[in-house]
Amino acid sequence: MSGHSKWASIKHKKGAADARRGKVFSRLNKEIMVAARMGGGDPGGNPRLRSAIQAAKAENMPKENIERAIKKGTGELEGASYEECNYEAYGPGGVAIMIDCLTDNKNRTVAEVKHIFERHGGNLGEPGCVSWIFVKKGLIVFERESVEEERLLELALEAGAEDIREEETHFEILTDPSDFESVKKAFDDEGLSYTVAEVSMIPQNTISLEGRDAERMLNLMETLEEHDDINHVYANFDIPDKVMEALS
Repeated sequence: MSGHSKWASIKHKKGAADARRGKVFSRLNKEIMVAARMGGGDPGGNPRLRSAIQAAKAENMPKENIERAIKKGTGELEGASYEECNYEAYGPGGVAIMIDCLTDNKNRTVAEVKHIFERHGGNLGEPGCVSWIFVKKGLIVFERESVEEERLLELALEAGAEDIREEETHFEILTDPSDFESVKKAFDDEGLSYTVAEVSMIPQNTISLEGRDAERMLNLMETLEEHDDINHVYANFDIPDKVMEALS
């Protein structure tokens, strides 16, 4: 678990950089379009769209961009038609990986994803080969130095968090997916600052990596995250904090 959340924190910090903002906006734009197409353009009755809009606002995506993406999704404006596809794979050291994509060409996407794994010491697997390792949970991560521990734990329990995990550098708050928004709101109302807040696929066991395998795994994650069609990547690696920070 800790490897996943540490990577999520690193990804979040990188995603805030201006150099990556265009790619972040493109990914959010696709997610909003697909959410609106599948569940309608009213975020009040469409939890997926509501979550996508919240993520877009967190990245300071302009309001007009969000509204335009919703209208493209509902068909009010013309736009590309994206569909979802999911892949399961193995990375260096036997790490389990799940990949969610939004693409307008599945054949192109699977060929490119397969090529990425071949270059980085992994391979695509059959459907179901690793999905059993993961469960869907709300995940909120706080850096230790940014919050007062006792107050954080008290708020989390009051708001209905399912589990609280203490790591060397951060706290991980886990929720049932249906409770994620209410728990997050409790922290928002208190003005607490988190580095990650998302509904995620959480691994139930982890594989510890060091040395060359750790380096190859992070290079693979970085390359996957950079691909235009890949929306989310989940993996069950665990890498020591110092190694993670040095390699990232």
